[in-house]
Formats: sequence, C-alpha cells, structure tokens
Amino acid sequence: MRKILLAVALSGGFTGAACAEASLTLYGSVDAGLGYNQVKGRDGFKESRVGAVDGVSGASRFGLLGSEDLGDGLRATFNLEGGFSSSNGKPSHHSRLFGRQATVGLQSGDWGRLEFGRQTNLASKHFLSIDPFGESYKTASMGTAFGSAKAMRLDNLVLYQTPSFGGLRSGIGYSFNADDNRGGGFRTSDNNRVITAGAQYLDGPLTLAASYDRMNPSRGNPFDGGSPVPIQQYIVGGAYDLEVLKLSAVFGQTRNGWFSGADLDSLPPGQGEPLGSFKQADGFRANSYLLGLTLPLGANTIMASWQHVDPGNSRLTGDDRTFSVYSLGYTYDLSKRTNLYAYASYADNFAFQDDLRSTAAAVGLRHRF
Repeated sequence: MRKILLAVALSGGFTGAACAEASLTLYGSVDAGLGYNQVKGRDGFKESRVGAVDGVSGASRFGLLGSEDLGDGLRATFNLEGGFSSSNGKPSHHSRLFGRQATVGLQSGDWGRLEFGRQTNLASKHFLSIDPFGESYKTASMGTAFGSAKAMRLDNLVLYQTPSFGGLRSGIGYSFNADDNRGGGFRTSDNNRVITAGAQYLDGPLTLAASYDRMNPSRGNPFDGGSPVPIQQYIVGGAYDLEVLKLSAVFGQTRNGWFSGADLDSLPPGQGEPLGSFKQADGFRANSYLLGLTLPLGANTIMASWQHVDPGNSRLTGDDRTFSVYSLGYTYDLSKRTNLYAYASYADNFAFQDDLRSTAAAVGLRHRF
C-alpha cells in the first residue's frame, strides 16, 4: 500500500492562521488466475468450464482512503473503493465507479465512528477474521451458508460503530434503501430497508462475534400471498488461535427468506436462480453451521472448512434438502504484498437445488498495493 501524506498549513493575511493535517492513501489489489467449474444435476445434466478467473483470493479493487484532523481527537474520514475484473478490465458491482464502498464520516477515539454511504453490513465485517477463507474464495466463503456475511453491501446506510472497550466493540446501522438498482419510491415504505447490528470481542487469541440483520421488503412475494415479510438472520461464532492452529466455529439462523450468499455465478441458465439481494418466504427457517481451521506454516497457510445448511421446511427451497460445502485452500506469501493461492470446493444440493452438485477449483496470483 502506497501512502501519500499531505500536511497542509493554511495561512494568509488573517489573524490566527488555520492549521489542519490531512492524509490520503491510494490502495488496491489485482487478482487473476485459472479456474475449473463443473455442475451436475438430474437427468444426466452436466456442464463444465475451464478458463480465466479473478477475484478469488481477494477481489480486484482500487481505493482512496482519506482523513482530516479537526482537533480535539475528532477526524473527518472518507473511503471510496471500486471493484473491477482483472480478466477484462470491466467494472464490477453493476458498473458503479465506487461500488465496493463510498462513505464519509466522523471518527473519534472517545466516541467511535459515524459514517454515511454505501458499505458492507456488520456481519460481513465482524466474521471476516473468523472465516478461514475470509471475504473471498467463491463458494468456500462462509457467505455461501450465511448469506448476510457474504460482503453484503448496503446503499444509503447510516452506520455507527463504538470504539473498543476492553476488546469489545459494537455497532448498529440503518439503510433507507438497500439497493438503488432495485428502484424504490418517494415514501419510506416503497424502499427495501435494512437494519444491521453486531458486536465483536477480541482478547489475545480469542475472537467472538455476533450479528443480526433484518430486511424489511417494500413488496411481498406474489407466490406467497403478496404480503412482505421481514427477512432475518442471526449469527454467532468465534475463533481461537493456538498459534500452530486456528479453529473456527459459527452458527446462524435465517427466518422468512434468504439473503444473497450462494455464489451462483458459475451456474448455467436454468440451474439455479440468482438470489439478488434477498428472497422471501413467510415461515421459512434454516439453520447454518460452519467448522473451519487455519494452519500457518511460515509463508504457507492451509485453510479448510465445512459448511452446512439445514432448512426446516420447503417454504423457500421446494423441498427440505440440506446442502453442504467442503473446501480446502492454500496460500504462499512471496512477499507481504504478493501471494500465490489454490483452492478447491465441492457442494451437494447446492443452493437448495435437489441433486445439484458443484465443483470448483482455481490457482492464481494476487498483488496488493
């Protein structure tokens, strides 16, 4: 990461010159590699592909991070971050210039941080260090089984996060319209609103986290009576670092629907419906589980996880089939900024699709700046 530090002293023909310190950081990453995907379904259905992949170890991105000292421990901050595909140079996130994050806010060591704009919810922030695969690695990410933890980005979000008190920090946010691409209206009730809340506790080798996300859709499912129902997900989990091995365990429950999480990009048309931001079904309930481990070996790191989702009924999925995801990954640090990676993932009854099996594998290179 290359940092440009600007120290600006403002003075003129004034009595009492103004003085402010500001900083600006340019950062980003580029990730590219080769991957293999195969899906198998009923009636002999089978399709596969081999080709270029990107954003596996970490999404390709560029960003600007800035702050200004306002005095008395208060700082103005902003973060603008855009994503792109290194395979073709095209922007991601529906071609938004800063689709990954666009926020401005105030921060103080005494009272915390208040931000306005587009960014991820608290589940995605607090479980990032618990998931062995972090924010990416496609279906290996815990967001496959815990939809609200798969880098769920919210437009029009007001987010407050406390400072750390003895290792404990928490936050709460409200999105007035979770996705501008889905439209909306003048009235508050015409928009899909989201409440996000969470807490994280850090104490040496121990990390604990809890989150709650609730979406209040503006419209109901026409196949379910037409009345909107609130979609909710609770997640609790933790990780313990034994130095030679880091163990992770997470449990969650989703009610009345499903937040986006299953990575359906690899599925051919007709073999699974992209979930968008959410999918609702009154009375649906599913329990999600994750067990994982991270094994550091000098410059090498081995990751493994098991994810499992058990729907209590067929209100959303069409049947009550469970689905599981088994993942194994490896990274090798060439330097502090550059790493090689490889991973493989297998899922059965993928995304609640009966007898649909997905296999994915990739190798690649990521460089951060």
